[in-house]
Amino acid sequence: MKALARWVALLLLAALGLQLFFIGRIAAMAWVAPQSTTFQRSEAWALWRSPGGLRWRQQWVPYTQISDHLKRAVLASEDDGFVHHDGVEWSAIEKARARNAKAEARATAQRPPKIRGGSTITQQLAKNLLLSGERTLLRKGQELVLAFALEHLLSKQRILEIYLNSVEWGAGVFGAEAAAQHYYRKSAAQLAPAEAARLAVMLPAPKHYEKQPGSPYLAQRARTILARMPSAQLP
Repeated sequence: MKALARWVALLLLAALGLQLFFIGRIAAMAWVAPQSTTFQRSEAWALWRSPGGLRWRQQWVPYTQISDHLKRAVLASEDDGFVHHDGVEWSAIEKARARNAKAEARATAQRPPKIRGGSTITQQLAKNLLLSGERTLLRKGQELVLAFALEHLLSKQRILEIYLNSVEWGAGVFGAEAAAQHYYRKSAAQLAPAEAARLAVMLPAPKHYEKQPGSPYLAQRARTILARMPSAQLP
């Protein structure tokens, strides 16, 4: 029993140490931009091992040098309640769960279910910054803890700034500046509303839409986001 108690104590101490490490890294991001994320390092490794080798585009730009059109487009597409929630929107998670259950029920061998998430921008950032891509209850619980930490230690503007500078927009394309240069040959500050809307719509599956820029869904969804952008509230 004593040996078991010691192992339990060691596991608890290790878990506490990991949480303190995560929180320390998040707190430092109030002043220091993250050099890379866990997701980016995983993608870099996969690209390096691919036949084409490592192709990488990323350039950090301050919040003020990212077009407000892109900020509004991303919020309208990914998280229209961003400025109001505390990192998690429970109602969105429940709606996503219900939609996914219906999609799985209608799925066939030829038409697999289209799974949708209910994650906020804060949750997406927490996952990409510090966590693996595995889908387990433990990982999801850790994501929620880190989302709350991000909301309490960083401003909404800083969270959005880090997100826009680190999110994937194609194979080896990370951040708003790289995406603007890659797709439109201009800076992130110069993006027009329609261009911003198309970039925002790409976010759930950027590699897919990078290969299919003429996708009818991409064009239709971009028009929808363009119409919603004026009502998106910036932090």
